[in-house]
Amino acid sequence: MVNQDELKRIINRIEAMENQMIDFQSKITSVPALSPVNGGEGEWVKAMVIKDFLKENGIDDIQQIDAPDKDAKNGKRPNLVVRIKGKSDQKTIWLMTHMDVVPEGDLKKWDSDPWEVVVKDGKIFGRGTEDNQQSLTSSIFTAIAFRQEGIQPEYDLGLILVADEETGSGLGLDYILDKHSDLIRKEDLIIVPDAGEPDSAMIEIAEKSIVWFQFTTKGKQAHASLPNKGINAFRAASNLVVRLEKLHEIFDDKDEVFDIHYSTFEPTKKTANVPNINTIPGEDVFCLDCRLLPHYKVDDLMKEVRQICDGVEKDFNVKIEFETPQLLQAPPATPVDSEIVGRLKKAIKQVYQVNAKPMGIGGGTVAASFRQVNLPVAVWSTIDDVCHQPNEYAIISNMVNDAKVFAHVCLQK
Repeated sequence: MVNQDELKRIINRIEAMENQMIDFQSKITSVPALSPVNGGEGEWVKAMVIKDFLKENGIDDIQQIDAPDKDAKNGKRPNLVVRIKGKSDQKTIWLMTHMDVVPEGDLKKWDSDPWEVVVKDGKIFGRGTEDNQQSLTSSIFTAIAFRQEGIQPEYDLGLILVADEETGSGLGLDYILDKHSDLIRKEDLIIVPDAGEPDSAMIEIAEKSIVWFQFTTKGKQAHASLPNKGINAFRAASNLVVRLEKLHEIFDDKDEVFDIHYSTFEPTKKTANVPNINTIPGEDVFCLDCRLLPHYKVDDLMKEVRQICDGVEKDFNVKIEFETPQLLQAPPATPVDSEIVGRLKKAIKQVYQVNAKPMGIGGGTVAASFRQVNLPVAVWSTIDDVCHQPNEYAIISNMVNDAKVFAHVCLQK
């Protein structure tokens, strides 16, 4: 249940601040927050710009949590925690976004300077405008709207603006959860607006486990006219690719929460072996991308893959080694009937007139860090998903309307 008069006032305030939201996007886009790993200085300057902006708009309950990084400006990667007092402190509704962005990439593919916002056709163009500045802006202006209207949310409202999301979260959310484990309580509600669909209809509650395999098959190089003197690593590796299809039969469960409701095992990258046609390769390398339904154990997948490799080794007299450039066991899903999912569904319905559906995705998001410590979290926003692309943009109406959804969630009793 929502006080409709308070909701109307908050919505009117958010709509009235549209130009301020665009100006804010312009300001923070001009301050690239790139990880030192990506050739930048980190988030320090951007965090200070945001911190000053919040204070200018009457929000001064700001905690700064610095993760040490000798390669970053001032040797720190700042994380900001912002609070607005609610009518009750029994729980906090958290909106978590990230301040860092990815590099601009090939400038020739951009129609404008990626670090200078261009506003055109109802969109804001620039690096980071969608990922994750659209939601960061929506979150901040939700808090500002409550403050300016003098309305308290039903429960405390908290914003977590993290560093390092684009390069692993070790100095961002993971650092906060490790060093400040008392910040978020089990009764709190968490929204991570860092994934979504253009129609607002997806509430992400689950992720698949991710395992990337790189297989190296070793045989013996020889002239192609003398195959008896060699061991063809390419032939053995090709047979391995086919035998790995058996994984679909072993891990054959289905989960209708996911759009692709089964585990996937896709051969992907193939590296060059020999440069000429008339040589039998003595070594061959290929990769496999696996997305495992979360109730399966990654350890069980590793055992099955090793057993398949052993069979190929025996039949082809080769040696097969593999490594896992990425390995992530998915945490348990957020329950479909959890409170945060229910609140989001009600808010999305009123603002967007859409019946949103809890779903799982094949990729990974930072929300997994919350689920790893048994904190239910929902991932939702309204985006075209042009993040990391040239000419990245945020749709202005999405930025405004998502703020209305956040406000609605905060006003529900």
